[in-house]
Amino acid sequence: MKLITEEISSVKFITEGKGTCKKCYIEGVFLQGDITNRNGRMYPMSTLSREVARYDENFIQKGRALGELGHPDGPTVNLDRVSHKIISLKCEGNNFIGKAQLLDTPMGKIAQSLIKEGVCLGVSSRGVGSLKMTNEGHKIVGEDFMLATAADIVADPSAPDAFVSGIMEGKEWVWEGGILREQLAEKTQKRINTLVDQRRLDEHKLNLFNEFISNL
Repeated sequence: MKLITEEISSVKFITEGKGTCKKCYIEGVFLQGDITNRNGRMYPMSTLSREVARYDENFIQKGRALGELGHPDGPTVNLDRVSHKIISLKCEGNNFIGKAQLLDTPMGKIAQSLIKEGVCLGVSSRGVGSLKMTNEGHKIVGEDFMLATAADIVADPSAPDAFVSGIMEGKEWVWEGGILREQLAEKTQKRINTLVDQRRLDEHKLNLFNEFISNL
C-alpha cells in the first residue's frame, strides 16, 4: 500500500463570530473523484464515496478528524503538528467540499497568521492504498484506499508534482496487527545493496537480517 497525497490550491478563509467567540475556518474542495488529476491519478467515485462515508462516521462526527500544517512523511496524524479539525465533508457532484476549523494550537496559530498576512495556502489529502496503471499511463486508486486525513494545510502547491510523488509515494506500508507500518523488507534490501565492503559483507547481511527480524 502506498502513501498517496493530493494537493488542491483553492480554499477560502472564513471568520465566524466576534470577540472571544470568533473562530477561523478554511473551506473548499478537499477531494475529487472520477477525474484524472494533475498527478495522473484517478479516484473512482464509488471508492471515494465509500471511504468518505467511513471517515465521516468514524472521525468527523466524533471530533477526531485532524490535519497537520505541512507534509508529514507517513499516514499517522502527529498531534504535535495538528493545526485544524475537519468539521464537515459534503459531496457536490464529483467534488467533496470540506470545512475545517483552525485550532489555537501552535501550528494552528501559525496557519492563521500566514493566512491573515495574505499567504496563499492549499490543502492536501492523505491516505494509503494501491495504484493500478492504465494503458493510457494513468493511475487508478484501488478499492483498498483508506483516508488518513481529508486535509493537511500546505504551502501554495506550485512545487513540482515530482516532489510529491518522490517523497510522499516513496514508501510502502503494510497492515500488521492492526497497525500500519512502513515496510521493513524493502528498507533492509536497499541497505544491503549499498554495502561495498566485500570482506565484511556476510557480517553486515547477518546484522541487518537480525535487525529486520527484531522489528517484526
